[in-house]
Amino acid sequence: MKIAKGKLVTIIYDLYVDGFNGELIESIKEKEPAVFLCGEGEMLETFEEKLIGLQEGDEFKFMLSKDEAYGDEDEDAFAEFPIDIFENDEGGIPEVGDYVPMEDEDGTVFDGIAIEVTKESIVIDFNHPLAGEDLYFTGKVVKVENTKE
Repeated sequence: MKIAKGKLVTIIYDLYVDGFNGELIESIKEKEPAVFLCGEGEMLETFEEKLIGLQEGDEFKFMLSKDEAYGDEDEDAFAEFPIDIFENDEGGIPEVGDYVPMEDEDGTVFDGIAIEVTKESIVIDFNHPLAGEDLYFTGKVVKVENTKE
Protein backbone atom coordinates (compact mmCIF):
# COMPACT_ATOMS: atom_id res chain seq x y z
CA MET A 1 0.00 0.00 0.00
CA LYS A 2 1.31 3.43 -0.94
CA ILE A 3 1.43 6.52 1.23
CA ALA A 4 -1.46 8.84 0.41
CA LYS A 5 -3.63 11.33 2.24
CA GLY A 6 -5.75 9.58 4.84
CA LYS A 7 -3.32 6.68 5.35
CA LEU A 8 -1.75 5.93 8.73
CA VAL A 9 2.01 6.05 8.16
CA THR A 10 4.81 4.64 10.34
CA ILE A 11 8.36 5.77 9.56
CA ILE A 12 11.82 5.90 11.03
CA TYR A 13 14.26 8.63 10.13
CA ASP A 14 17.32 10.70 10.95
CA LEU A 15 17.19 14.48 10.62
CA TYR A 16 20.35 16.47 9.94
CA VAL A 17 21.27 20.10 9.38
CA ASP A 18 24.35 21.20 7.41
CA GLY A 19 24.04 18.34 4.89
CA PHE A 20 23.42 14.60 5.02
CA ASN A 21 26.68 14.20 6.95
CA GLY A 22 26.02 17.24 9.12
CA GLU A 23 24.79 17.57 12.68
CA LEU A 24 22.24 14.92 13.70
CA ILE A 25 19.26 16.77 15.21
CA GLU A 26 16.75 13.95 15.67
CA SER A 27 16.86 10.17 15.31
CA ILE A 28 13.55 8.28 15.26
CA LYS A 29 14.13 4.51 15.39
CA GLU A 30 11.91 1.41 15.22
CA LYS A 31 11.64 1.16 19.00
CA GLU A 32 9.59 4.41 18.96
CA PRO A 33 8.77 5.18 15.31
CA ALA A 34 6.94 8.27 14.07
CA VAL A 35 3.28 7.51 13.36
CA PHE A 36 1.05 10.07 11.66
CA LEU A 37 -2.09 10.39 9.59
CA CYS A 38 -0.99 11.69 6.21
CA GLY A 39 -2.64 14.95 5.20
CA GLU A 40 -3.76 15.98 8.69
CA GLY A 41 -1.00 18.52 9.37
CA GLU A 42 0.81 16.43 11.98
CA MET A 43 4.06 16.71 10.00
CA LEU A 44 5.38 19.45 7.74
CA GLU A 45 3.28 19.49 4.57
CA THR A 46 6.38 19.47 2.38
CA PHE A 47 7.77 16.50 4.34
CA GLU A 48 4.58 14.52 3.70
CA GLU A 49 4.61 15.49 0.01
CA LYS A 50 8.06 13.89 -0.35
CA LEU A 51 6.72 10.64 1.15
CA ILE A 52 3.53 10.34 -0.92
CA GLY A 53 3.71 7.33 -3.23
CA LEU A 54 6.27 5.44 -1.15
CA GLN A 55 5.31 2.09 0.35
CA GLU A 56 6.33 -0.20 3.19
CA GLY A 57 10.05 -1.00 3.03
CA ASP A 58 10.95 1.96 0.80
CA GLU A 59 13.89 4.06 1.94
CA PHE A 60 13.97 7.82 1.48
CA LYS A 61 16.57 10.56 1.40
CA PHE A 62 15.64 14.16 0.69
CA MET A 63 16.29 17.74 1.66
CA LEU A 64 13.78 20.43 2.57
CA SER A 65 15.06 23.95 2.07
CA LYS A 66 14.47 26.39 4.92
CA ASP A 67 11.68 27.90 2.81
CA GLU A 68 10.00 24.47 2.56
CA ALA A 69 10.47 23.87 6.30
CA TYR A 70 10.29 26.59 8.97
CA GLY A 71 11.47 29.60 6.96
CA ASP A 72 14.01 32.21 7.99
CA GLU A 73 14.41 33.41 11.54
CA ASP A 74 11.93 36.20 12.16
CA GLU A 75 13.43 39.19 13.97
CA ASP A 76 9.94 40.02 15.25
CA ALA A 77 9.88 36.66 17.08
CA PHE A 78 12.43 37.92 19.63
CA ALA A 79 10.89 39.58 22.67
CA GLU A 80 12.36 41.23 25.74
CA PHE A 81 10.60 40.88 29.10
CA PRO A 82 11.35 42.48 32.47
CA ILE A 83 12.97 39.94 34.76
CA ASP A 84 10.51 40.62 37.56
CA ILE A 85 7.69 38.80 35.74
CA PHE A 86 9.67 35.57 36.26
CA GLU A 87 10.68 36.10 39.88
CA ASN A 88 7.48 34.64 41.37
CA ASP A 89 7.10 31.99 38.66
CA GLU A 90 7.35 28.42 39.99
CA GLY A 91 10.09 27.68 37.45
CA GLY A 92 12.18 30.58 38.66
CA ILE A 93 14.26 32.86 36.49
CA PRO A 94 15.26 31.07 33.28
CA GLU A 95 18.87 30.70 32.26
CA VAL A 96 20.22 31.05 28.71
CA GLY A 97 19.11 28.02 26.70
CA ASP A 98 16.10 27.22 28.89
CA TYR A 99 12.75 26.42 27.30
CA VAL A 100 10.27 29.14 28.31
CA PRO A 101 6.57 28.60 27.59
CA MET A 102 4.64 31.87 27.59
CA GLU A 103 0.89 32.37 27.46
CA ASP A 104 -0.96 35.35 26.01
CA GLU A 105 -4.20 36.83 27.35
CA ASP A 106 -6.23 34.46 25.14
CA GLY A 107 -4.54 31.39 26.63
CA THR A 108 -2.43 30.63 23.56
CA VAL A 109 0.91 29.10 24.54
CA PHE A 110 4.06 30.15 22.70
CA ASP A 111 7.26 28.13 23.00
CA GLY A 112 10.43 30.12 23.41
CA ILE A 113 14.08 29.77 24.34
CA ALA A 114 15.86 32.23 26.63
CA ILE A 115 18.78 33.64 24.66
CA GLU A 116 19.88 36.51 26.91
CA VAL A 117 19.47 37.09 30.64
CA THR A 118 20.51 40.27 32.43
CA LYS A 119 19.70 41.71 35.86
CA GLU A 120 16.86 43.69 34.30
CA SER A 121 15.45 41.58 31.47
CA ILE A 122 15.24 38.32 29.56
CA VAL A 123 15.23 38.04 25.76
CA ILE A 124 13.21 35.10 24.48
CA ASP A 125 13.38 33.69 20.93
CA PHE A 126 9.99 32.40 19.78
CA ASN A 127 11.25 31.19 16.39
CA HIS A 128 11.00 27.46 15.71
CA PRO A 129 14.37 25.94 16.76
CA LEU A 130 14.98 24.87 13.15
CA ALA A 131 14.06 28.23 11.55
CA GLY A 132 16.72 29.27 9.08
CA GLU A 133 17.93 25.69 8.54
CA ASP A 134 17.77 23.41 5.53
CA LEU A 135 16.66 19.97 6.76
CA TYR A 136 18.15 16.68 5.54
CA PHE A 137 16.19 13.47 6.07
CA THR A 138 17.15 9.83 5.60
CA GLY A 139 14.78 7.08 6.61
CA LYS A 140 12.51 4.18 5.85
CA VAL A 141 8.77 3.56 5.58
CA VAL A 142 7.92 0.91 8.19
CA LYS A 143 4.18 0.58 7.60
CA VAL A 144 1.28 2.11 5.65
CA GLU A 145 -2.25 1.33 6.81
CA ASN A 146 -5.83 2.29 6.09
CA THR A 147 -7.41 4.14 8.95
CA LYS A 148 -10.15 2.38 10.86
CA GLU A 149 -13.49 4.00 10.25
